[in-house]
Amino acid sequence: MTHDAPALAGRLSQLVQVPTVTPPDGGPLTPETAQVFSTFQALLREFYPTLFAVAEVATVGRAGLLLRFAGTGEGTGATALGTVLLMAHQDVVPAPTEGWEAAGWTHPPFDGIIADGEDGLTVYGRGTLDDKGALLVLLEAVEDLLVEGWRPHDDLYLSLGGDEESDGPSAVAAIAELERRVVKPVLVVDEGGAVTTGLVPGLTKQVAVVGVAEKGVVNLEVSVSADPRTPAHSSTPPRRSPTAALGRAIAALERHPHPAQLDDISVRMFAELAPYVPGPLSAVLGRADQLRPVLAQVFPYLGAEMAAMVRTTTAATMLTGSSAPNVLAAKATAIVNMRVATSSTLADAIRHVEKVVTRAVGSSLTVDVRVLEGHEPTPVSPFDERWDAILAAVAGSYPDALTVPYTMLGASDARHAARIAPAVYRFSPLYMSAAQRASVHGVDERVTADSLVRGVHFYRALLTAQA
Repeated sequence: MTHDAPALAGRLSQLVQVPTVTPPDGGPLTPETAQVFSTFQALLREFYPTLFAVAEVATVGRAGLLLRFAGTGEGTGATALGTVLLMAHQDVVPAPTEGWEAAGWTHPPFDGIIADGEDGLTVYGRGTLDDKGALLVLLEAVEDLLVEGWRPHDDLYLSLGGDEESDGPSAVAAIAELERRVVKPVLVVDEGGAVTTGLVPGLTKQVAVVGVAEKGVVNLEVSVSADPRTPAHSSTPPRRSPTAALGRAIAALERHPHPAQLDDISVRMFAELAPYVPGPLSAVLGRADQLRPVLAQVFPYLGAEMAAMVRTTTAATMLTGSSAPNVLAAKATAIVNMRVATSSTLADAIRHVEKVVTRAVGSSLTVDVRVLEGHEPTPVSPFDERWDAILAAVAGSYPDALTVPYTMLGASDARHAARIAPAVYRFSPLYMSAAQRASVHGVDERVTADSLVRGVHFYRALLTAQA
């Protein structure tokens, strides 16, 4: 295949133009959504005919694909360590199809516009970074190798989720299918960190941040209720209403965050960054282990990302209350999304919320905290030959980058694989500036064509030990 930057940009542009907006949780796909995903998958088959001809292909969940490439017992690369599972997802979060200019987009989100940007040829559109760009470079690398006659040493699986943005039921189905087949991958790679710059003040070197663990996630329904006999007309409001009490509870959660703690992963990351950071900060980061309590208290004041790195986060996202402007809510409800630190547990996180909101609301109203869904933080993946394979693949694609571990702050399909695989790493082999990182799930999501070329090199290196 042609792996020059313009060709890769052109194929990604076509993928972006198929609006595979993630389907909502539960239930089958609507006919319209099923057709969109069918169109997208037909495009994948057109782009990668050898890959789909060689693979055993199964549809899992509502729109996921699970591909198996049988091992031959020959060759080098990551599959020589055992069965490997590589993951990406087809779906994207919504973006405006009308009023996109007012929303701040430079180009229509689903047009896949290719234009010269400040970093060179760039593809604009929803999914370019999350996760169609990473999906593209993975399939490009495998197609290219298969055309050259390469086959994996041990079985290689690709899981292409269809609903990662809605908690990943397709990935759950894929992992269940691997369990049914008694497949236990020795190595899993999915989206997560990326190659970036400016990770800490004064650091100019490119850094590839690879997630070796993932925070837990839990959605809570926090509700405040009044006695049902309380008058409901807004003309005679009570002294303490459920709506106002819920507001106080949410404000209390912001004032009383979970305790901050610097975990072992962050300590290792800062220790490896320290030699490349100028000035006094180098010495501070180099002594992160001894300075854990101090750094844990300081980091929350250095921005949202640094704060999330050292504690369980709590965010109220959805609010419901009264049914009409002149009706007092008998019950006010908030959905609270939490990302649970690897040093904590779901039980600890939930107890903290219960304690804070109950104290804020008081005894005159009823507080209920209900768990809607949740996943514990994942185990930490090992720093062994599998980590070394990641290091070598980064060196083969981004030779100037330093590779360091981190804890993934968001949630990925990979968390479902953690129960069957001992080594799960979260890394998208694409360069993302600070502005690009902010565009994920935001405005003007975009990726450079040069980054796509390097992403292909990453997967080639991982699968063959050659760049």
